[in-house]
Amino acid sequence: MDKLMITAAVVGAEITRNQQPNLPITPEEIADAAYACYRAGASICHLHVRNDDGTPTQDRERYRATIAEIRKRCNIIVQVSTGGAVGMTAEERLQPIELNPEMATLTCGTVNFGDDVFWNGPKDLERFADMLKTHRVRPEFEIFDAGMVSNALNLYRKGLVEPPFHFDFVLGVPGALPASAKNLLFLVESLPEGATWSVAGIGRHQLPMATLAIVLGGHVRVGFEDNIYYRKGELAQSNAQLVERVARMAAELDRPLATPDEARKILGIPR
Repeated sequence: MDKLMITAAVVGAEITRNQQPNLPITPEEIADAAYACYRAGASICHLHVRNDDGTPTQDRERYRATIAEIRKRCNIIVQVSTGGAVGMTAEERLQPIELNPEMATLTCGTVNFGDDVFWNGPKDLERFADMLKTHRVRPEFEIFDAGMVSNALNLYRKGLVEPPFHFDFVLGVPGALPASAKNLLFLVESLPEGATWSVAGIGRHQLPMATLAIVLGGHVRVGFEDNIYYRKGELAQSNAQLVERVARMAAELDRPLATPDEARKILGIPR
């Protein structure tokens, strides 16, 4: 197995301070959270940003400021979101790609998202993939439902993405594919040879999905974007607390953690 890559999704676009008082919002707070996760064993920071009032934004300059603060603290891989928040236009969501980050997410289709719909039509996928390729950004294919794997591979057949491929299975979103061992195995078995994968279990599914990923040779995403609790009824104290738990589990299962530079090698990202 490859060494375990832990992704820390420290902010997201939906969680509020009313729900999780420890949610980082400012560039400095987000960078401090990313650094704490790096110290706990994370090699990737999945990055959303917020306005000062806590509302989600894809503003290029807000991303620039936040990435600069993270870079002052550590060399964790910064993976920007192109999903943004439900209802944002493609133009809004593409802004951080212009900063030439090492990595970015690419949600591979349209999906029901709670009471809303996240829209990425076929032409949107091609546009996003082409922009990532132009800026030499390594995509992480975000998979909320089974058909999205085929959508990602269609981009390869059209010459818009290149291997090595990395997939992130986001399981347990209301309206999308439920989080279960059966569904995770089905998705893993549908991947092309040589692809790497991680799993983000939503809410109470975060811990069991993370455990399965460690055992199966996949990788793990945790953080406030996906889950604000440490255990039932107990809010997590920090994103780093969630990373620390995965790191302890990996140590017990003899799965060493990847440093950021080791993760770059696994993912095919130039140092």
